Amino acid sequence: MVCVIARMEIKRGSLDKFLEILLDNAKTVRGEKGCLRYDVCRDLEIKDGNDHFVTILEAWESEEALRAHQKAPHMQRYRENVRDLRISTTVQVLYPVEK
Repeated sequence: MVCVIARMEIKRGSLDKFLEILLDNAKTVRGEKGCLRYDVCRDLEIKDGNDHFVTILEAWESEEALRAHQKAPHMQRYRENVRDLRISTTVQVLYPVEK
């Protein structure tokens, strides 16, 4: 299994449009071969006006499944559609130590 934590900072005033695009794409991602989890999350406590962050928690059967996901045509379209809505993205790819 491979886990991914993707955290995005969204431009002010763009959060609603970003979430609309992301949540629509998430429906397709969850149907991909090898996708075990794809959760779109917001911070539980929003402090100091930092309400413009979105985190995706992912789990994939294998590195191959993750690579296929990253290359999927719908992911290319998603990246193009949100390009101007994001300030930054950080991605961590992890593997579980225990099974």
